[in-house]
Amino acid sequence: KVLMFAAALFFISALGSALSHQLFYFVTARIIGGIGVGVASILSPMYIAEIAPAKSRGTLVSLNQLAVVIGILVAFFSNYLLVNTGDNNWRWMLVVMAAPAVLLFFSLIFVPESPRWLVGQKKSDLALKVLIKTTGEELATNELKQIEETLKMKEEASYNDLLVPKMKPILLLGIILAIFQQITGINTIMYYAPKIFAQVGQSNDSALLQTIAIGGTNLLFTVVAMLLIDKFGRKFLVLTGSLGMTLMLTGLSLLYFLHQTSGILVLIFILGYIAFFAASLGPAVWVIISEIFPNRLRSKGMSVAIVALWIACTVVTIVFPVMLERLSGGITFMIFALICFVNLIYVWTKVPETKGKSLEELEKVLIKE
Repeated sequence: KVLMFAAALFFISALGSALSHQLFYFVTARIIGGIGVGVASILSPMYIAEIAPAKSRGTLVSLNQLAVVIGILVAFFSNYLLVNTGDNNWRWMLVVMAAPAVLLFFSLIFVPESPRWLVGQKKSDLALKVLIKTTGEELATNELKQIEETLKMKEEASYNDLLVPKMKPILLLGIILAIFQQITGINTIMYYAPKIFAQVGQSNDSALLQTIAIGGTNLLFTVVAMLLIDKFGRKFLVLTGSLGMTLMLTGLSLLYFLHQTSGILVLIFILGYIAFFAASLGPAVWVIISEIFPNRLRSKGMSVAIVALWIACTVVTIVFPVMLERLSGGITFMIFALICFVNLIYVWTKVPETKGKSLEELEKVLIKE
């Protein structure tokens, strides 16, 4: 029901921003859309993690990221097609968002509630029916018992419960991973790709066309991550991706220092960076955040981590164009390369592997009494 509410916010935002004739109404409509993004970005991976069988949870939670990157690619492509529709081309670029919002709203009518939420609402009979559909009759009864066992707490969970000594390390892990996903620079490329390409001498049409290449690479390597994440694990993907991102951003930085930004190498390094991110931090961080919190605190723990993610996204979005202008591209991209390397060290030393375990098994492993 809350995801349906988010879909309604997307629809209102699309129409409101496209039809605005004053900046105040435009910004208000965009804020409404941002609230919808916040709601959906917390609930979608959490819901998928709670309904998915352990053996394929990584792949299925990654479907959320796949949907995101498909949307980004479609948005890039539709912007490119609409760029020559006149002075009001931006209105058309915004109003098209109403279509997927309507599709999301009506699709959710056919989606069942999470079995873990149903158990928490004392509806174990309905939870069992959902579990039978997702895990099969043989495993459903046993999994229902595990869920009921972890939800036996009498008092309702609160945000204060995240601050007890045994939960603090998990909360910190979720927050740090969420922040790193953003400050490694992904949205500097996704949001400002046309600006970057224009700065190195590309025309506006050419810059928009190259963003389609970025969206396509993002999509392709998100599929690669989905195929690998339950086989090789979340930690391996993030370590490999962080190393690749470090190398790609270092290469991009050197091109700026050497004043060699007019050739194809800029696009190659940017696409390489996008590929490594999409095959690692992009989906894997969402998967890990959806897995590490115990059943009764998952919604609250994820909400804190994802608020931290969007705060980091906002800061990077505001700071990047200033950095690009005042520090030069070479220094800016070298800073992001160093952040990617720090992320690699953090994941290597601090992040546990979570693949192949049920959420209840992870709860026993991660939380030390």
